[in-house]
Amino acid sequence: MMNEVDLQANADTRGRRYLSKNATQRVFPSKAAISALEAFDEPLPMQGFPAENTLALLDDTGSPATTASNSPRYFGFVIGASLPIAAAADRLMLAWDQCASTFDNSPVSATLERITGRWVLDALDLPRESAVGFGTSATACTISTLAAARRTLLARQGWDFDQHGLIGAPEIKVVISELAHITVKKALRVLGFGLGRIVYAPVNDHGQVDASRLPSLDDSTILCLQAGEVNTGEFDLFAQNIPIAKEAGAWVHIDGAFGLWARASSLADLTDGIELANSWTTDAHKWLNTPYDCAMAICRDANALAAAMNSDAAYSSASKDAQKNLTLEFSRRPRGIPVWAALRTLGRSGIADLVERHCTQARRIADGLSEAGFSVLNRVVLNQVLFRCTTDQQTQAVLTKVQDSGEAWFGGTIWQGRLALRISVSSWRTRDADVEALVSLLTRVHHELEES
Repeated sequence: MMNEVDLQANADTRGRRYLSKNATQRVFPSKAAISALEAFDEPLPMQGFPAENTLALLDDTGSPATTASNSPRYFGFVIGASLPIAAAADRLMLAWDQCASTFDNSPVSATLERITGRWVLDALDLPRESAVGFGTSATACTISTLAAARRTLLARQGWDFDQHGLIGAPEIKVVISELAHITVKKALRVLGFGLGRIVYAPVNDHGQVDASRLPSLDDSTILCLQAGEVNTGEFDLFAQNIPIAKEAGAWVHIDGAFGLWARASSLADLTDGIELANSWTTDAHKWLNTPYDCAMAICRDANALAAAMNSDAAYSSASKDAQKNLTLEFSRRPRGIPVWAALRTLGRSGIADLVERHCTQARRIADGLSEAGFSVLNRVVLNQVLFRCTTDQQTQAVLTKVQDSGEAWFGGTIWQGRLALRISVSSWRTRDADVEALVSLLTRVHHELEES
């Protein structure tokens, strides 16, 4: 039986072998690999298997059935491949096995996450007094920030949310874009904001919230805007919308799961005025290319987030900026450490290069698709390319052929009532040659459909 060190070394060897096939393996597993997953469907053993046997099963049967989201030819869901340094930091973090709730639990985690929070604010040029909580996802971080928003707005009206909850409380109105991401709606639903009571802000032809048609706002309103619409990559017009909200006394939250990182590049003009908001969420596991699961809740009023998320107990009290007092999780891994590793290794120029390269590649894909006869549906202001064929049947056939080929992967969506295809460029592994290969593949598929 392997000892602990040998077992970890075995896992490392298997992991390296998996990564070595990254650029050549199918981007989506074959039907045979998926069928082989039945091997996992066994009863709970009475006597456990040797650890090396379990690891072998996981690799030999599990690895072929993975979606190669770490591949340079994966273009789905704004999923960035893990930077080598971020993955390496994550692996060391696993060896440390730290409960990163407070300084007392893990001095190194608390120190690095505090520094990383400062670096994030610096890179994104957001108010430096803001609190930064490292949570599991944009969904979880949106729950945190919107909980802080509601609690603050109720306190301004003299309502003690912590003591009295929502029964009998003044109503807090929520206004979101007609194109708000589903995770924002999920966060609102989980928090008890009935979806039937949400007010939807109309958008213009590009999918941006139209300031001239913004619903009425007051000091009992949360307005949610977005940086990077999930299909088109468009940004709401913050410099127009946020001043209206601020004058009314509303709380403004920005869903910037991936688009917020444009602010760290030459595309920062897309985010003009975004710094005026009250809170922001963004993912590191998307465009910053850290391992899952890592996102950030950023709140201008640090005290508001700390008070809403506070989890101090007699046996475990900590400073207000302890991560257990800024996030939903009490027991948690130090998610900010891979972010620290990525930021330190990339530096300002590396972050900018990553964002700018992907946006340039997205424009090249759009040009290639137009030349091939596809209809490109968006302006391609960021890293998203939205396109379709003449008919929905042709569009679906293109999607099926590409996915079945194993040469690349992206998904479909519904845009303005019709099927469309969506390409996201966000992996550090994706080079210009991969982009040209994708354009060639789609051109070939389009021509084959025309001739059939």
